[in-house]
Amino acid sequence: MNRPEVASVTPRPDVAERLARLIQIPTVSAEIDSRGHEPFESLVDLLAELYPLVHEHLSRERLGDLGLVYRWRGRGDADDGPLVLMAHFDVVPVDESDGWTHPPFSGRIADGWVHGRGALDDKGPLVVLLEAVENLLAAGFVPARDVYLSLGGDEECHGPSAETIAATFEARGIVPWMVLDEGGAVVDSPLPMVTGTAAMVGVGEKGVLTARLSTRGDGGHASMPPTLTAVRRIARAVDRLGPRTFPARTPRAISELLRRFAERANGASRTALRALAASPRATAQAFVTRGGETAALVRTTVAATMLDGGTAANVLPSQASATLNLRIALSETVEGTVARIRRRIADDQVDVEVLEASEPSPESPTDDERFTRIADAVAVSHPGAATVPYVVFAATDARYFHRFAPAVYRFAPLTMSAAQRASIHGVDERVEISELERGELFHRTLLERLG
Repeated sequence: MNRPEVASVTPRPDVAERLARLIQIPTVSAEIDSRGHEPFESLVDLLAELYPLVHEHLSRERLGDLGLVYRWRGRGDADDGPLVLMAHFDVVPVDESDGWTHPPFSGRIADGWVHGRGALDDKGPLVVLLEAVENLLAAGFVPARDVYLSLGGDEECHGPSAETIAATFEARGIVPWMVLDEGGAVVDSPLPMVTGTAAMVGVGEKGVLTARLSTRGDGGHASMPPTLTAVRRIARAVDRLGPRTFPARTPRAISELLRRFAERANGASRTALRALAASPRATAQAFVTRGGETAALVRTTVAATMLDGGTAANVLPSQASATLNLRIALSETVEGTVARIRRRIADDQVDVEVLEASEPSPESPTDDERFTRIADAVAVSHPGAATVPYVVFAATDARYFHRFAPAVYRFAPLTMSAAQRASIHGVDERVEISELERGELFHRTLLERLG
């Protein structure tokens, strides 16, 4: 059949109301033991109600405890490889002591925004994806290749359902042509010397390592402490793991990001960006000097997140521990990261235990048709935004596909201000209704132009 033009599709009204209803269901995966599976089953039922054409025309399979996979058969040969579009419908817990402007699970619609936990991470991106498919189905559209929708309900708990989905694809010999999950967004002035908006498309994802440092020492009365207590030994070990623990190296994606920004810059900014793009070593040093998010793009980060030890204020603890969270740079490995931790601590009485680990991903291409398709869709949904590659810090469900899929990208087609990005896993999470409409247009354009 002939492909209808994107403009021939009339989006359904009231997308904000549909997102609000999904937000009102507290699918908190970290609290599933106390809340039970009922919220998740209610959300699955609600998806069928809100998106009837998706459930009529696409086959649905449940994989893992909380995974949903929809298959939309395309016009082409199945051997061409499908497009896999991912999202998750679970959310993180809410601290009841935080002062939200609107209750976090109210799904309040006010002043052109939808408020609530999951509005950005990740029910908003899930909704714009399903909206696009529903609208195209209503227009009689058939994609050029098979499309799979991979939806997970436990991404915030390390994504075991997504891992099962990816393993099932691999076992069945289904190698995706492209995978697209959450990750980057459309942001304003993403780097120093860079003005304007940019669609930050994650072409690589840092690895994750959770490690525990532990030691034992002599207990006793706190009035007679030894020179080096268990607590002090752990504190010293943590202190030795400072910001310069890991070397800085510039991934190809960051050099390409700078090159693309240079094309849009003028004067001294263009010169500086071109110089950085041509010198990965200078880029690494410049980014480290900036610190914070910029430095995290070029090196492994380490942060002590939990400390434990002691039973009373006047008793020396006989044991102490610290939990570390590391985000491993694309140029590193889990094994090498653990070895460096041990070398930096330089204390054989401190045990280093790996609790959870995943390797960083390879970098997906930016010079082929797939990245171009993403850029083309951004040009329609967010005109004027530069589409650039970057490295994702957080873990996504897409990491389970990069073991066997050649092109895995991470991008939510929504504009997010710095304040909005800070609200993810925080307070007052919200999404602008007009951005939901643009996000739907992005996915609709991407699907339209697959052939």
